Order: sequence, then C-alpha cells, then structure tokens
Amino acid sequence: MPELKNRIKDVKSRPVYYENILTEIYASSNDASQAVADEISSLVKKRNKQNENTVLGLATGSTPVKVYEELVRQHKEEGLSFRKVITFNLDEYYPIQPDSLQSYVRFMKEHLFDHIDIPENQIHIPDGTLEPEKIDEYCKSYEQKISDAGGIDLQLLGIGRTGHIGFNEPGSRPDSRTRLITLDVVTRKDAASDFFGEEYVPRRAITMGVGTILDTKKVILMAWGEDKAPVIREAVEGEIKESIPATYLQKHDNAHIVLDDSSSTQLTRVNTPWILTSCKWNEELTRKAVVWLCRKLDKPVLKLTDEDYNENGMGDLLTSSGPAYNTNLKIFNQLQHTITGWPGGKPNADDTNRPERATPFPKRVVIFSPHPDDDVISMGGTLIRLVEHGHKVHVAYQTSGNIAVFDDDVIRFADFVTDYAEKFDISGTGADELFREIQEFLKNKQPGQVDSPEIQWIKGLIRRVEAKAAGRYCGVPVENLHFLDMPFYETGRVKKKPISEEDVQIIVDLLREIKPHQVYAAGDLSDPHGTHRICLKAILAALEMCRQDDWIDNCYVWLYRGAWQEWDINEIEMAVPLSPFELAKKRRAIFKHQSQKDRPLFPGPDHREFWQRSDDRNRGTAILYDKLGLAEYEAIEAFVRFKGGIKPVS
Repeated sequence: MPELKNRIKDVKSRPVYYENILTEIYASSNDASQAVADEISSLVKKRNKQNENTVLGLATGSTPVKVYEELVRQHKEEGLSFRKVITFNLDEYYPIQPDSLQSYVRFMKEHLFDHIDIPENQIHIPDGTLEPEKIDEYCKSYEQKISDAGGIDLQLLGIGRTGHIGFNEPGSRPDSRTRLITLDVVTRKDAASDFFGEEYVPRRAITMGVGTILDTKKVILMAWGEDKAPVIREAVEGEIKESIPATYLQKHDNAHIVLDDSSSTQLTRVNTPWILTSCKWNEELTRKAVVWLCRKLDKPVLKLTDEDYNENGMGDLLTSSGPAYNTNLKIFNQLQHTITGWPGGKPNADDTNRPERATPFPKRVVIFSPHPDDDVISMGGTLIRLVEHGHKVHVAYQTSGNIAVFDDDVIRFADFVTDYAEKFDISGTGADELFREIQEFLKNKQPGQVDSPEIQWIKGLIRRVEAKAAGRYCGVPVENLHFLDMPFYETGRVKKKPISEEDVQIIVDLLREIKPHQVYAAGDLSDPHGTHRICLKAILAALEMCRQDDWIDNCYVWLYRGAWQEWDINEIEMAVPLSPFELAKKRRAIFKHQSQKDRPLFPGPDHREFWQRSDDRNRGTAILYDKLGLAEYEAIEAFVRFKGGIKPVS
C-alpha cells in the first residue's frame, strides 16, 4: 500500500492565505478515513504502552463509518486493544429508545462497540429515554464524567449543512455545554430519510456544547462529498459567527479539517488557485479558469480582454499561452465541440471534433439507473434521442427502489388486486387474506419499522411497473429493460449492506451479455443516501473484471448526474441539446413514476419535485452555454466521459 502522504491531494507548496484552520485534502474518503483511523490507533497504542487511558469523543452518521471499520479491522487483525479507552459520544436524538433503528446507541454498537474489547462501563452516549425533568441534571453529570476522565484527548466531528457540529445548531454560543436543544428544520429534513419521513424525526436532541468541544485536546472534523463543499468553505475560510457553529473551531489551537477531494471543491486553493499563486496551466485548469472569469465578469468567452485576465490573477496564463484572443478562441472551440445532437455518434460524419464516434452505428447502449427513475430524470432526453436514432438501447435498473414508496400506495394497489379478484371471481388467489395482513401490519407499523417481505415486494413491484411504463413511453422494448435488484439494497432500511461480489457479478453478466459500445452511469456523488455512489462503484468494478474482454476497448463510459447536482460547465464533455418538445416529452416520461410524483418519500434537502429539478437543471445548463457565447437552446443534458483506465473507485 502506498504511503498515505502520497495520496494527500493538497499542495503543500501552495499558500493557503484564505484558510483559517489546518486543512488536509485526500484523494478519497477511504484514504482520509484510513489516515484518521491511524491517528486514533497511534494515540491508543501510545497510551496503552504508558498504561494510561485514552479518552475519545465520537461522532455518528455516515462520515465516520469507514474510520470505525478500520479501527475494528486493526483490533481483529493487528491486536489493537480498546481496554483502556473511554468514549463520549457527541449527541443523541430525544426522545428515542436505544434499540431504535435511528438511535446513536444502536449505531455505535453496530459499527464499533460490538466488535472491539472496550468495557461497557467506559462507553458514554447521551440518554434519549430520560424524563424531561431529569435532563438538566443528567447533562451536568455528563460534563462531570468528561472532566473526571481527564478531558477528551481527541474529538471526531462531522458537519451538517447548517454548519452544526454535534447538534449545536446555528445560534449556539461558543461557551455552551451539554444540553437539550431544538433541531434546525434543515437538520430534520436531512434526517428525514433515516426516519422514513420528516414528520417522524425527533424535534430535539441532547448534544455536547460548543464549549465542551473546544475544551478537547485535539479536534478532527471530517467531511466527504460535494454536498458538504459549500459549508466547508464557510467553516474553513469564513469569519467566526454563531450562524455557522463550525467556524468556532478556528479558535481551537489543535483543530484539524480532513476532507476528500469532492468536499474540498469550493475552497479557494482548489476552486480558484490562480488567485493565490502562479499556476502550472494545463488544458483542464485553463478551461476552468476562463469559464470562471466569464461568469465573474458576465462576459462571453470571445469578449474577454487582456485586462480582464491581468486584473483577475490570470496574467501568467497569457504569458504562457499568448494574448487573450488566442486563449478565448481555444476555449470557445472546446466548448463548442462538446455540443452534439447525436449522443450515439453521427453516422457518415467527420467525428474528429465530436464527443462520440461515428462508428459503429447503430451502437449497443446500456443505461444504468441506480433507482427505477434515475434514467429519465437524469438523461431522459438523451435516452429518447438514442432510441429515435436507432441504437439498441438497454436500461438496467440497479435497485428495486422499494423503500421510497408510501404505505398508502401499497394499500391502494392491494385494494385493486382484491377488487379485481372479486369482480372476475378469481378463486384461490389469497388476495383477501393478503390484503387483511397488509392492512393489519401497516396499522400497527412504527415509524422507521422495516416492512414485511410481502410489503417490500409490493413496493418493489410498484416501482417496476412504473419503470416499464416510462420505458415503453421512451420507446425501449420491454425485453431491453433489466431489473437487477442488487442484493446490497434489499434491507428494507435506508442503511444498506456493503457491496458484495454478487452485486458486481450481476452487472458483469449483463455487460457480457450485451457487449455495449456505450455505458451510461450515474456519476453524482451528492446523492444524500449514498446509493448512487455504491452503484457507480459496482459498475466500475464490473468493468474492471471485464477488462480482458474483446469489447471493452471499444466501450465509452459516460457519466450523468441526477436530481441532486449538475456537472460544472468546465467539466462537461458531451452536451446534448433538447428542444422545448423534447424537454416536455422527457417530463412526461418522469411523470410515469407516479409513486414519486407530487411528494417523493425521500426528497433530500431539495423539496422541488424531481421533474422540476430536472427542468431547472437542464435549462440552467443551456443558459450558461448561452452566456458563454454559444448557441441558445431550450435545455441541455450534460455528460462527462470516464477515462484513464477502468478501475474501481472508493
């Protein structure tokens, strides 16, 4: 394994004047988690050797999971002992039972405590079952226990979109201590998927205070993914303010921010490094900088002047590439060449400057859709265009999507089957009995409770028939619709199983059956539930397994983004324009997914409907192209080609 320092992506020689706190950027969340776990284990080993306790402050949520996995591995395989470790968790929902699916007690047991040798009496997690009148005294005793243990040696933190650390929401004071707080509406929306609906998320929580966190000897705040990039910029580069509690960490003498590549994208040294220092200008950085300059000055590419470059920290670009005219023309042509109405390649045409090859034609195409509606939401216009051009289009729905269906829909469909059986006197179906069982289960179902296998199957069936309806509308033959039902997803919970060889093999079998010339996959890492990341990892792992196959070298892999975020304009390598009619047709395909219409069960932080997000995103991309001086279109779907060798991603 290469040294971790070789996988750190921040450039040590580059000045970071804008950063108010020590920040390290790693190539991936796996690399970053490994580094954090190694720091924890080094501290524990040192203290164990000195026969002293190690006091750890621990966090929950998806961010520290890989850290805990690595600590468990080191315990089991390398003998790392936690016998002299004392832990204090940051927070817990209130009220909540410790065995609840969403309880942080359960989370810590599942991810760490049940797998290591830490004594139970050395574990401390806020109690979500207390009587209200006992909470104040309990919080004081929690603070006293931390003090009696000698204070926290190392505190792990994640960060919420509100900038909260622990559950210290905007408005929390820097001297605050462990207490009962009311959760911000954004925090409750972000937690809605875990509780199967925002209405079931507790409105309060017990949390360590900001002052408690600032008293710790060392703090490590971790953040992964593009959705954390805006708040990370504020926490690292912004002024200290109550509205973003994470900024208080700038006051700590030994606080440390650990990021993956995606969460760092809005930091100045990553986003606009030319502001800080001279750059080694390559094609990618030049295009990014020119697009940034256009947007800052609200000018099209071909109207930028030498003065514009010089006055915005980009004079050295002109020194290396010549006057603005040359650079402008080069970038304009690059942007122009991304636009194509032929996503599968235009036959009998010069494809020198086209994103796709003219031959072979028609192509065999596989569109991977993580959920049963991502295909039409993310690239429905391109899908329809590929079909109309005569390509052999297959759509592979990777998961059943069964947890994203409301219970009312199950009753509605079961009611239909019962009435149908009665109308046509279909005996022996057991429809009445099944309907009664479903009604009884749902009547007594608790918030977040896992559905029965029968209900999970019905919910999956609802998503499947909707996908078939959308596929038919787009012109894809039903035999070309593949429902993979990857096993990692089938838990009935938001939390999924780790990806397995079986998951990857399902994709390998499909790829080898079709031998595609094009693969389209979801490349958006902002999906708040993580399913898209796992599905992409499985696809790339499958392509790696097929690397010796005779078709693989002739296969282009195109990444689209979904309901959560679009590619930056400088990243786009294929832009497929849509007419008003085509955009409307795409919208109607999305409408076929009726269970996700009006109010999807898991909308994420954006409460617009999926078709609205899709419309706005596609129109927004077209507007950006127009402002840069390119042709004006109604809408554009955008893609980035996966290159540099087929290999799995973390």
